[in-house]
Amino acid sequence: MPTIVVLVKQVPDTNAKIVVQGDRVDLSSVKMVMSPYDEFAIETAIRHKEATDGTVTALTVGGPVSEKILKDAKAIGVDNIVRVWDDSWSYLDSNALQSILSETIQGLGATVVYCGKSAADTGAGSTGPGLAERLGWGNASNVIGAEFSDSVVVSMPVESGVAKINVALPAVISCDKGDFKVRKPNVKGIMMAKKAKVELMSATAPTSSINIASHSMPPAKPTGKTFEGGASASQVAQLLRDEANVL
Repeated sequence: MPTIVVLVKQVPDTNAKIVVQGDRVDLSSVKMVMSPYDEFAIETAIRHKEATDGTVTALTVGGPVSEKILKDAKAIGVDNIVRVWDDSWSYLDSNALQSILSETIQGLGATVVYCGKSAADTGAGSTGPGLAERLGWGNASNVIGAEFSDSVVVSMPVESGVAKINVALPAVISCDKGDFKVRKPNVKGIMMAKKAKVELMSATAPTSSINIASHSMPPAKPTGKTFEGGASASQVAQLLRDEANVL
């Protein structure tokens, strides 16, 4: 039976208005949610569990406030919920985060890890491949479907269509939006999740080599130009060529 770990991350709601105060993004009044692609990872992990009688552990790196997304994952159907954190940590770059996850995943005895293809806040998409490299495992990314046995046969988009690839375990699999419906928690699941205990684990984090110097909003887009009538066609063509660089 496989020991399945699914990674989840708390991020600002994609519909939230982002405000910069001083030189930092102010998240004090922003609603925090599970990163959307992680929902597809949870669904795939639970399907793997159902097909092979495995167990699923949802894992996040974060402070106490991140326990909400773990409870959300529990309500959907994962078996165990684990949070990794140390109060001495502040900003964790990709190297530090992947080191923490690698150590924790090995401690959990995982045989397969699922995660979203990228997080909604950074969009880097480096966690899955980077983690697989550290673990010395196989990796498949942008997966939109999967079939389960002793290995995992994944469906992933390629230039000519969709390819099916057999991935031997252990492996890290990054999930994209699939052609399946993501299950939602029911009342029973929500009530059970409220009582669920979050296991707190520790790990070693290397010193981050990258620090955020400042945040700033992108520059405002210039006011658009309006043209009317066929007589403006030559001027529009010139502007598209000389200013917009699209011709």
